[in-house]
Amino acid sequence: MLRSMEQDLHATVAGHLRRYDQRYTNGRRALVEILAAAGRPVTIAEVLAGGAVPAQSTAYRNLSVLVQAGVVRKVFGGDDLTRFELAEELTEHHHHMVCVNCGSIEDFTVPNRLEQSLDKLFGQVSETTGFRPQGHRLDVIGTCGNCG
Repeated sequence: MLRSMEQDLHATVAGHLRRYDQRYTNGRRALVEILAAAGRPVTIAEVLAGGAVPAQSTAYRNLSVLVQAGVVRKVFGGDDLTRFELAEELTEHHHHMVCVNCGSIEDFTVPNRLEQSLDKLFGQVSETTGFRPQGHRLDVIGTCGNCG
């Protein structure tokens, strides 16, 4: 079952890249696997720590292509570091808790009822402003358990 999910992930990523006339190279595959295994937004240093990607410039170049293809999303935390995660289409809809002290970012999900309430609220805002939402991200800003 897990192997099938992994194959589906890679097939989906390859499809996204083909739409942008990009190949699914070994380096890009390694990045996708690192991000999938992390289960949370990670910095470039965390990506490189595993040793699967040979150089920072290679990682940034490939991440840029993956972002452009809609496979990877940039996440900005409470510090100056950009973090990367797989796009929600490839995982699940979630939100982030961002620590203003250390910059860490953790994923969290909310019950469907709350998501439905948020969607209703965004619909009401859309009616009054004319803004047409395509989705939403919720970042809760505060201090993580490690920072107290």
